[in-house]
Amino acid sequence: PCIFCSPSPDKTLFSNTYAYCRFDDYPVTPGHLLIIPYRHIKSFFDATNEEQAAMMDLVRSGKEYLHENYHPHGYNIAINDGEVAGQTVMHLHIHLIPRYPGDMEDPKGWVHSVIHVSEKMLKEKDSPQSSMKL
Repeated sequence: PCIFCSPSPDKTLFSNTYAYCRFDDYPVTPGHLLIIPYRHIKSFFDATNEEQAAMMDLVRSGKEYLHENYHPHGYNIAINDGEVAGQTVMHLHIHLIPRYPGDMEDPKGWVHSVIHVSEKMLKEKDSPQSSMKL
């Protein structure tokens, strides 16, 4: 059984026709939210235009909620799409992560530090034989 397919009303912060928003059970920072479509789909690319728009509406609502209640200084919006991208629950969900001063030693390049491939990619990009264009 999928943990996102039967949302608990007491855990749902906001919802619309196609998706709902709730707190992450394993938050990266205080206020970490998840935006989840009701339909069980694995990938963002399998979502309909309507589902994608509905999820983005909830990202906006979640941002307003976090701004009013948690006062973050920034946000990360993330989707791990597929196992190799770090997806652990195979039901599409968007992470809305509020960011605060000092919550990470150096937030620059946060995505690259999480993925740990940036150094290899930069070396490849900078090599004379590289055909990589960034």
